[in-house]
Amino acid sequence: MAEPAPMLDPVTLAVLDNRLRAIVEEMGEAMLRTSYSQILNSSRDFSIALCDAQCRLVAQADHIPVHVGAMPWAARAVAEAFPAPREGDTYLLNDPYHGGSHLPDLTIIIPIFAEGALRFWSVVRAHQSDIGGATHGGYNPGATEIWQEGVRIPPIRLGEDGGLRDDLIRMLATNTRLPRDFTGDLMAMIGAARLGEQRLLPLLATHGAGRMEAAVGAILDLSEAHARRILATWPDGSWLGEAFLDDDGFGREDIAIRARVTKRGESLVVDLSESDEQATGFVNSSYPNMRSAVAMAFAFLLDPEVAKNDGAFRPVEVIAREGTVVWAREGAPVTLCTSHCSNEIVESIVRALQHCCPERAMGGWGRRFRVAITGQDARRPQRRFVWHLFHARPGGGASAGGDGWSTSGEWHSAGGLKFGSVEMAEARFPLLFERHEFLPGSAGEGQHRGGLGGELSLLVESDGPCRANTAGDGARHGAAGMCGGRDGAPHHYRLRRADGTERVLKTKEVGIGIEPGDRLLVQAGGGGGWGDPARRDPAARARDEQEGLVP
Repeated sequence: MAEPAPMLDPVTLAVLDNRLRAIVEEMGEAMLRTSYSQILNSSRDFSIALCDAQCRLVAQADHIPVHVGAMPWAARAVAEAFPAPREGDTYLLNDPYHGGSHLPDLTIIIPIFAEGALRFWSVVRAHQSDIGGATHGGYNPGATEIWQEGVRIPPIRLGEDGGLRDDLIRMLATNTRLPRDFTGDLMAMIGAARLGEQRLLPLLATHGAGRMEAAVGAILDLSEAHARRILATWPDGSWLGEAFLDDDGFGREDIAIRARVTKRGESLVVDLSESDEQATGFVNSSYPNMRSAVAMAFAFLLDPEVAKNDGAFRPVEVIAREGTVVWAREGAPVTLCTSHCSNEIVESIVRALQHCCPERAMGGWGRRFRVAITGQDARRPQRRFVWHLFHARPGGGASAGGDGWSTSGEWHSAGGLKFGSVEMAEARFPLLFERHEFLPGSAGEGQHRGGLGGELSLLVESDGPCRANTAGDGARHGAAGMCGGRDGAPHHYRLRRADGTERVLKTKEVGIGIEPGDRLLVQAGGGGGWGDPARRDPAARARDEQEGLVP
């Protein structure tokens, strides 16, 4: 007969819950301070999680929401590929069709043992500056199949007995354009994951594996109960929400993501099966990314104090159809999916639920439009650079609580991605930031207006010509207004040549030539408004005019 689960008093349970959260936060700090590339140590494009032996999300740090919701699927993929993990193993994957989200996101997973059995998985996911493939920077807008997007890594054992396979690391690094940064970032990920193990082992020794297992179960059950209590206050019903991608880069425009959301009692069903068929280009979603986007949308509608773990997402059932843009068949390109169509999955769900819980719905956050530039810097003649545009970010959506946050980024990151120091970027890359400020008039109007997008003038001072590619969306469709609010302005990016001629940059281009003296002129879209603009406080309008936030 099995022994009964240990009883835990509320104080001990709260202490253990906070200790688990502190561990993932410390892992994130270690990652931030040891990674090599600017996309990680400045823009913070990484996430941390702890999963239990059943691959349930137990704790996460406040990093990138679209990462975290997919990380349990990575743990499950490793558990399936290696059903008998060993103490001292290190696992790696990035394949979107085997537990990953998209190829640039590497995931390191370390099993944690106590009392002779697997107890936890320590998980670190980080976006790489380059992952090979046909174009620099990890995104290939010209891809029509995943093999053109970069190196695919199904779950592999990267090391055992506490060591690492140097031959595998060299093989992977050789297939990227920045092997030094790739290797350094990979070591930072492994170090952060091992730190999680180092912090968990004393906790398991102090409280015992059985007591910790009972604590995890209780923590997840409490989050589930909290989420269901919130759902129970919403009216029952069924609603359809739609969101549209600009295009797939191959001439197909206005690709629809449709969410039919049904609320009954303390449960929610999100049906995405009416979404359009998968696309030729890289806007398709992998299955883990789609599931993460649904969890992300639900999390945004919950109270802030609800712990976002496996328990909180139990009330949501997801229905989807393979072969659609939200769940592509294996082999399709999917690299843009963590931005688009994840943003649009969230937008379609919130559009549906604005009729159910308007006080919780928020205006749409701006869409991602990133530029990656590669070339030579005269200050470092032996080293090629790849720079990713994270500056002049779009605005966040408004809510019943107030105006949106300006230049806070996209829905899938919810402020977790940062634009780094302008001065640091200029020191590390041949760039001059001539202007970097809010863009007046970019926000969607409403009772509460959206956050403003950014405006940027960037002078390229490279040693010789550069190449660039773009990857994004939102030049046709701005961030959605909700509950009567207006949409935010769409993006407008231009390339101004040194001779003064200009051209508009598309959101999905490869092989853009940039010469020294050329400028990128960025006008990022703002967030969507919330509520009827006629109900906006006149004092708030006057303040916006006084501060120059409206044209």
